[in-house]
Amino acid sequence: MQEGDNIKFDCDWVKAKPLADGLISEINGWRERLFRLGLVDAYGNGTGFGNISVRIPRSCKFIISGTATGKIAFLTGAHYTLVTDFDFEKNWLACRGPVKASSESLSHAAIYESCPEANAVIHFHSQKMWKSLLGKVPTTDKNATYGSLEMVHEIMRLFRETSVRKEKIFAMAGHEDGLVSFGKNLDEAGQVLLKYFGMLQAIG
Repeated sequence: MQEGDNIKFDCDWVKAKPLADGLISEINGWRERLFRLGLVDAYGNGTGFGNISVRIPRSCKFIISGTATGKIAFLTGAHYTLVTDFDFEKNWLACRGPVKASSESLSHAAIYESCPEANAVIHFHSQKMWKSLLGKVPTTDKNATYGSLEMVHEIMRLFRETSVRKEKIFAMAGHEDGLVSFGKNLDEAGQVLLKYFGMLQAIG
């Protein structure tokens, strides 16, 4: 099973009205670009993959695409939610919006917690990139599966023990095809991703 709506943490969800267009316009711009490239989409069985988030300045809160939205080509405010709080050790997250937060939300939270200068995170899938970058960029342990507390701990380990803060990209060994880029804003997170994507496209 790959992502989809298979949430592995306790989620306190307060259903609320869609997020305003002004809050998601930049996110949607990058998200549509990723969808066109096939880096956010769905597998043949209909299970979606990939998600994107931005931090609310000077806080632990962040806006993230909702669960099971990977297969939707164009998102609206009805497809995003605001993560308002989280607790890693309790494997718990609170969110407010029209949908529940993505199954990878705690992984995004782990990056924001570990890297105060990070304000945007992109989780994407590419089998070609994953196979090429596995072990060559900072890589999580193969026993840490997507959306799990083990993955949270692995992400935090990468920030303590590897050059991930500088490279701004890592591979998920226990989550086939899964990679993550991040940056001070969405443009930086996206450009990091596109740099590696372009290099592999050039190789053929």
